[in-house]
Amino acid sequence: MIRLLFSLIFAEMALIVIFVFKTPLRKLVIMGIDRVKRGRGPTVVKAVAGTLSVVMMSSGYNAVAIHNRWSQDADINPTDQILFANYLLEASLMGFSLFLAFMIDRLHHYIRELRIRRKSMEAGKKQNRISDDGKNGDFKALEEESAALRAKVKNLEAELDEKTKEASSAEANKLALKKQSEGFLLEYDRLLEENQSLRSQLQSLDRRISRSDSKKIM
Repeated sequence: MIRLLFSLIFAEMALIVIFVFKTPLRKLVIMGIDRVKRGRGPTVVKAVAGTLSVVMMSSGYNAVAIHNRWSQDADINPTDQILFANYLLEASLMGFSLFLAFMIDRLHHYIRELRIRRKSMEAGKKQNRISDDGKNGDFKALEEESAALRAKVKNLEAELDEKTKEASSAEANKLALKKQSEGFLLEYDRLLEENQSLRSQLQSLDRRISRSDSKKIM
């Protein structure tokens, strides 16, 4: 019994060491424990743990009974000493093996949860990368659209400057034509006045000539 318990404890310690270091063997052990926990595996493990607990309590009870017998009797029997040591060792080994089994179960649970969380984190990172790539593509498209709009704005500004220059030149031409027409009107008025003065002079000359002719006839 004691040899079997020592073998069990060493096997459990080996499993714990395998869990601690990341090796390909750890994956195999995790897969094996996963299979054990499926189906009737947990029931069998609980039954074995319960049996060990009962045997451990029985050994502890026997050790306590022998110790109480020693306290009552002054004589110590060598056989009782051997039995006491045997029961105490068995109870200690069983308790330690149960503790190691509990540690193995917790380590397996934590490693499995860690693997699941790592996978979820990797999936989240992939989704973030995909979304970032999509955002980068959208950003590039927006930049291209913005550059095209800026080019259009520059073209419109250039056209506006040209139209403004044309309008200013047309306004200047209009003012020049207006001034020229005003000059023409003034010149026309001056010529009209000169024409009238010349006509009046001609009329006065005609009158003088007619008067001189009439005097000669008389």
